[in-house]
Amino acid sequence: MGRLFGTDGARGVANTELTAELAMNIGRAAAMVLVNDEVKHPTILIGKDTRLSGDMLEGALIAGLCSVGANVKLLGVVPTPAVAYLVKKYNADAGVMISASHNPFEFNGIKIFSSEGYKLPDDLENRIEEIVLDHAVPYATANDGEIGRVDTLESAVDDYINHVAEAVGEDLSGMEVALDCSNGSSSRTAEKLFTKLGVKVHMLFDEPDGININKDCGSTHTKKLQEYVRKNKLSAGLAFDGDADRCLAVDENGNLVDGDFLIAICANDMMKNGKLKKNTAVGTVMTNMGFSKFCEANGIDFVSTKVGDRYVLESMLQNGYNIGGEQSGHIIFLDHSTTGDGELSGAMLLSIMKRTGEKLSDLAKIMERYPQVLINVKVSNEGKLSFYTDKEVKAEIDRVTEILGDTGRILVRVSGTEPLVRVMLEGENLEQIQTLAEEAAQVVRERLA
Repeated sequence: MGRLFGTDGARGVANTELTAELAMNIGRAAAMVLVNDEVKHPTILIGKDTRLSGDMLEGALIAGLCSVGANVKLLGVVPTPAVAYLVKKYNADAGVMISASHNPFEFNGIKIFSSEGYKLPDDLENRIEEIVLDHAVPYATANDGEIGRVDTLESAVDDYINHVAEAVGEDLSGMEVALDCSNGSSSRTAEKLFTKLGVKVHMLFDEPDGININKDCGSTHTKKLQEYVRKNKLSAGLAFDGDADRCLAVDENGNLVDGDFLIAICANDMMKNGKLKKNTAVGTVMTNMGFSKFCEANGIDFVSTKVGDRYVLESMLQNGYNIGGEQSGHIIFLDHSTTGDGELSGAMLLSIMKRTGEKLSDLAKIMERYPQVLINVKVSNEGKLSFYTDKEVKAEIDRVTEILGDTGRILVRVSGTEPLVRVMLEGENLEQIQTLAEEAAQVVRERLA
């Protein structure tokens, strides 16, 4: 993880941590590293979600990019996966998404995609960081006639919607579904997309005002969607996050169907139709134990990576897999998208329901979710470092592992962003894992706080 770019771009509170000046400098540096002997005036796409600070940061990025000679094409409010798709479709040299995903409105972020629609390579991110943070070289300045130009791409939303609809390739007529847009990016695309697919839609939280993004709605707050689906007797509900790269579902009874279940349902369908490459699904170390049991029972190989969609994608690209993701609903269908796409994931789920004639509650029976307990233990900075060598903590982990045997597991890891050690247990017996989790957390607290 870099000093400026984390696992998912540069993030911070807008106008205090992620300032207009910093955004402008990121734009200047990004243009500089993209210029080479073949590309004198790189073309950069910029998309954004609905946060109040999006216009400010967009303007700053435009100023920085154009000052070095890059040309900018504005996409307006679009989902993150739209930027990843359109950068390749429009033959741009890079794409920028201004978003802080599922976080509250006061946060924002800058995520840069390569010309292939993937996260910008580490070496280019490192060069940007060196220019912005270390002042490794002076900022370049374009000559008078070489300053970049700005255009707006009016077709961006329709081009993205058509791409997702073609990827799904199904008529979903007869389905009645609630869409929770989190007052975010999907407020601009979801109704049009799912209506195009034939779905009768009930729109929820699709009136962004700049500060209501993710507020008590979306994939991190599904209670209201669950109640709405149950009350109105709908086929299902879909909840997206602020930039629409995640999707969680709600079945006809109002029960939540998380990302692990969605990957299981889709991977199983792909396997049955001969589309699951190398017969493998990718998750992370936080993927529920029930998912690996599902894979064992259905003859699917399960590959586990570190936490973070970038690591899931890395494994998929290196090994030729075509589905993977996280419990949070960030799911990558690599045959159709280079990043997680919430609307694509939701539409794929509905297409399986339509094709099989099964209710979502029945499809979700394919996997049993193991009870899970997570305790976050606040520790000192020294404690975070000592975690890796502390013998008593290791002995406690070994003790719990032995007690659980093959009926459960313990995972203890240091948070990459907070002064925390996370103690997670899964198992068949909730009471047992709750007790063991508290005992393990106490040892961590005594040793590392």
